[in-house]
Amino acid sequence: MSEDAHRTPSSGRDASWLVGADLLAVALAFIGQIFLTHALLEEQYGWMVLAIDLYASLFLIVDLGLPTLIARDGTKAPGMVSPAVWRTYRWQILAAIPFVLLAALARPEDWLNIGAPTTLLVLAGLVALVHVASYAPRSGLRVLGEARLEAMTKVVERGLTVAAYAVLASQGSTSPTAYTAAFLLGATAGWLLALFWLMRTAPKAQTSASWSDLGASWSSSRALLLSALPFAITLGILPYVVRIEKFMVAASGGATLGAVFHVAQLVWLAGLVVPAAIRSALLPVFGRARDNPTEYRREFHHATDMCFGLLPYGLFGGYLVVHVLAPIAFPAAYLDGTHGASAVDLFTVLLAGWGFTLLATPTYASLMAGHRPWRFTLFILLVLLAAVVLGAGLVLNGPEENGAKLYAAAIASSLSAGVLLVLSWWMSGEMPTVRARQDEWALVLLCTGFIVAGLATQSFWWLLGLPLFLFTKQGWRAVRSTLE
Repeated sequence: MSEDAHRTPSSGRDASWLVGADLLAVALAFIGQIFLTHALLEEQYGWMVLAIDLYASLFLIVDLGLPTLIARDGTKAPGMVSPAVWRTYRWQILAAIPFVLLAALARPEDWLNIGAPTTLLVLAGLVALVHVASYAPRSGLRVLGEARLEAMTKVVERGLTVAAYAVLASQGSTSPTAYTAAFLLGATAGWLLALFWLMRTAPKAQTSASWSDLGASWSSSRALLLSALPFAITLGILPYVVRIEKFMVAASGGATLGAVFHVAQLVWLAGLVVPAAIRSALLPVFGRARDNPTEYRREFHHATDMCFGLLPYGLFGGYLVVHVLAPIAFPAAYLDGTHGASAVDLFTVLLAGWGFTLLATPTYASLMAGHRPWRFTLFILLVLLAAVVLGAGLVLNGPEENGAKLYAAAIASSLSAGVLLVLSWWMSGEMPTVRARQDEWALVLLCTGFIVAGLATQSFWWLLGLPLFLFTKQGWRAVRSTLE
């Protein structure tokens, strides 16, 4: 039997593959947004990005939380991973029917001032459903130790999408519907490739294998759905945590203002793939170790060290990328304050939220992999509640002037991420671990504050944040220690 047949998940190796691929996919997506902002009017661009985000938020609950269960439990019985994916699809198809009908009847696009053609809205909905379909095979590849293949599917998806955008742009297309169809083409290719590789790499189930090999959650349909329910509810809520401010800006200021905030969020959202990729790699590892306190504690500290080490590079790297590339890449209207504020300045405010989200990654993943998944659901609910309260106070009931409204949304977003970090400490039960490393945590948070304040005000306060680079060595050591 080949060595690859024995591959198992590894937090360092898999996180490296997923982070690397996600960053490449993000670079491709950034190029794609350049094509879009130059080819489309601000309002049309707003239609497209808001419609895709809206239906992604609405349809993500169709996931039902089942791919998360595959990621948690698949390491127990690799031969059952492929059947688990097909079982997941049967339930997801049934779940999709009422939500598609709801979207058709309720017309949620009207709530966000999206006056897009019906064809564009249908294509945006299909993009969301195809993305949901891709999660199960990608989770399957990850638990089989094939995060490298999962990573490649993401690059193929983005690469094909951007290539299609380039073809349309070269033909002079100014149709937001055509560009949405190109997005759907890339998403479909990524999904089918993930499914193909899963079928090729998954070991065949033994004749004596049964669903119980994956754990009690898979023993019956009732047990499966009840076990997945906390994650399903969470997934129905989670998209709004990072999009609620953009939706509030669009609802109160129009699609054009929503488009400006989206450009500000582009690199910020791109940066969020780093903590998301680390969480994806940690979930099967924490799931495997949750009944082994020694192994779990070791993996948890490695994950914390990785996040500390990555933080300064993300903060300064993101700032440099945006300040160098944005003026070259995007039309001046998004950057010169034509619509009230510069997207670049808004992004700098959002950097604090990115840092808090990265730092919350180990405790966030711990909640997902723990024995009490309902605690994770409550955690996300509380974070969303905080985001709604902050958004309502600072955006909906805040300043009427466009620029002030945009800045208020950026501040609300970063404050919500701060709430996420503190709640994850408390609800994961890891507060004693945080206290045990309180000197490191104090230095990390203080340096992060100095860096963001200095960059946002264009003052030299950011120099006081340079000690954050001292964590590079232990971060690299943590990655290397998990590569075996």
